Amino acid sequence: MSAQPKDLVWPASLQSLQPLRAVDLDEVMAIESVAYSHPWTRGNFIDSMAAGYAAFVMRDEQARLCAYFLAMQVIDEMHLLNLTVLPEREGQGLARRMLDALALLARARGCHQVWLEVREGNLRARKLYDRYGFAQSGLRRGYYPGTDGRENAVLMTLRLTETPA
Repeated sequence: MSAQPKDLVWPASLQSLQPLRAVDLDEVMAIESVAYSHPWTRGNFIDSMAAGYAAFVMRDEQARLCAYFLAMQVIDEMHLLNLTVLPEREGQGLARRMLDALALLARARGCHQVWLEVREGNLRARKLYDRYGFAQSGLRRGYYPGTDGRENAVLMTLRLTETPA
């Protein structure tokens, strides 16, 4: 479910984090369409919300949606499905704040690791994940659709400890 565990309190840096709601989807879809060549569909988001996946948005001081993430818990692991920052807000630390929230949430739910796939050619995201502490743990060949065929995905894993990354 998208709600955070009752004993989890977001630190001040994450106070603008809110559960993703259906009324947010127009803003989310607008960001998806400018952030990706092959964006998620509205149906992907609706299905993820209906399945109870962790889904959170971050708004700026003007209440504009500027970042979001969706993650699926599988027993004691969290799988990051989508983390997106409004392109004009990239480089401002929002993705790291979203990763902080994901790690806090995963720990609160008893998860021991977070894993994700990232496009092999998305060097900016791979660098972010690497700096955060994710390690490459595999390669999924032809995982993503691309403009010229399929693109590989780098599988990355973050082992969670008792203290935040």
